[in-house]
Amino acid sequence: MKPLHQVSIIGYGGYIPIRRIKAKEIARIWGKSDKALPLEEKSVAAYDEDTATMSVEAAYNALKRAKISPSLIGAVYVGTESKIYTVKPTSTVVAEALGITPNVLASDYEFACKAGTEAMQTCIGLVSSGMVKSALAIGADIARGRPGDELEYTAGAAAAAFLLAKAGEFEDIAILEGSFSYVTDTPDFWRREGQIYPMHYYRFTGEPAYFHHIREAASNLMKELNLKPSDFKYAVFHQPNSKFPQEVATSLGFKSEQYKPGLLVPLIGNSYAASSLLGFAAVLDIAKPGDRILLASFGSGAGSDAFSFVVCDGIESKRNLAPLIMDYVSKRKYVDYAIYAKHRNKYNK
Repeated sequence: MKPLHQVSIIGYGGYIPIRRIKAKEIARIWGKSDKALPLEEKSVAAYDEDTATMSVEAAYNALKRAKISPSLIGAVYVGTESKIYTVKPTSTVVAEALGITPNVLASDYEFACKAGTEAMQTCIGLVSSGMVKSALAIGADIARGRPGDELEYTAGAAAAAFLLAKAGEFEDIAILEGSFSYVTDTPDFWRREGQIYPMHYYRFTGEPAYFHHIREAASNLMKELNLKPSDFKYAVFHQPNSKFPQEVATSLGFKSEQYKPGLLVPLIGNSYAASSLLGFAAVLDIAKPGDRILLASFGSGAGSDAFSFVVCDGIESKRNLAPLIMDYVSKRKYVDYAIYAKHRNKYNK
């Protein structure tokens, strides 16, 4: 899919909570072996952090890089599966905090871990059509994992935000070449109304869910754009654990030096709707003008959005206007399981 008019990223930003818990600490509590854990540690949101506060922080960083007035933003979409209210949008809270209200479109998006890229697709359409001057897409989650479940080792917390506008109207960071979405009804992961923690089908997680959908979205995108893996400097994939993105990258023909710069899972955990977008932001932190980047998300249920972006000269002057992703990664404060459970209110669930 190509927009009618070229669309670019004019600002981006991320946020990762400072608190971390080591996977071996979780294994210790549940009496499990720490010999083959899916990652080393994950980020933990404090008791006063939620999807809205993290979204505001990430979006504020995006605004600083965009160097535009909040009044020029015509749409705010927050993709998440851990909304702060069951009935009441998170997006209005974020828009109000950033000074974007009241003349703005705002809504929350849900599609598991690809809710953030789904929001990005909508922003691309609105901007390209001329309905809005610029649009803000956010992916954020305080990921939930049932105590003792495999998800508890990988479910972290973070947010990533991207401001999009018509190419050439502002100082461009990266121009969109095209996107491709691939969706089927595959029940690999779900959470029913009233449930706190999600359920998952172990046998569906890899195939036919994660690998099939990303491969189809990414390969069809490259086919439409007449590109091949070697045409990309970097590739970013959804990161439910440390192994899946490496396996899908290899199966598509990408080499380790292309995908490893955006691989954050071993450092902070799977931040669900923010996962692939946070990896994308980390790559923009180091990319140079002319670099082509493949971004492919995955959302359980199931679907994948794939994008091709080419980095512009604007990255050089805008990059250091806000904290880099690795700035957040490098600042950490470890907590034990008791503090982690207290912050996430696991004792009452």
